Amino acid sequence: MKDEVYLYNQARWESLAQSDALFTCPYLDLTKESARDYLGLDRLGISDDLTGKNVLCLASGGGQQSAAFALLGANVSVLDISHTQLERDKAAAEHYGVEVHVVQGDMRDLSCFGAHSFDGVWHPYSLTFVPDSRVVFHEVSRVIKTGGFYYLMCANPFFSGVTHEDWNGNGYTLRNPYKDETLTSYPDQDWVYDRSKVPDRIQEPREYTQTLSRIMNGLIKEQFVLAYFSEIKSHYPGDLPGSWGHFTDVAPPWIEFIWYHHPSFSK
Repeated sequence: MKDEVYLYNQARWESLAQSDALFTCPYLDLTKESARDYLGLDRLGISDDLTGKNVLCLASGGGQQSAAFALLGANVSVLDISHTQLERDKAAAEHYGVEVHVVQGDMRDLSCFGAHSFDGVWHPYSLTFVPDSRVVFHEVSRVIKTGGFYYLMCANPFFSGVTHEDWNGNGYTLRNPYKDETLTSYPDQDWVYDRSKVPDRIQEPREYTQTLSRIMNGLIKEQFVLAYFSEIKSHYPGDLPGSWGHFTDVAPPWIEFIWYHHPSFSK
């Protein structure tokens, strides 16, 4: 069902892709070596040969991660809400002479894929675009194989909705109550797209807070076992308070996990 959440996200991401936002442009200069480095697989502890492995790039259109996994020999499927994003996955695949399977859809509904279809699911920043993360986790648990890895990158729950613009002279002001499904929004950062080339204003992101306890317990309930956790921040020595670089050093805005699906461990 295409609810209001779906329609808003679809319209926004179509606008971002058509405006060539940074994370919507395909990577066309990857090699096998740089693809592995780009994904950070060694850092994340994913060191097995991916040749012939089935990987789902979830809400991950744009011809970046899909191209990298395909170059590493994986059988890649991409599910994304944006038609334009998926066209870029197909263009990147054609550029490298590889194949990817693309599906337009909602991360909350993976019924287009069979049970236990994937050896790995790669899920970059998008979890907070839907109100209830547990719906997504349930879908992922169905399509992933036992022992399969689930890479998840999302907003740091403690700083959700906060940016460098919230500098108050002493620190960055928390504005939202720490609870699940609080609707937040904020302006896109300057580096997201070139405003001089975008005649019409792109709608700001709508994101929903997800507490760390809901994320962790939601995945544990779906029989995932945590193998890796990291807080992601940038490093800009000397950046002044109120700048993006200083903000990310004080308040890491993103977190990432590697989970493995091991039903027998959770019983």
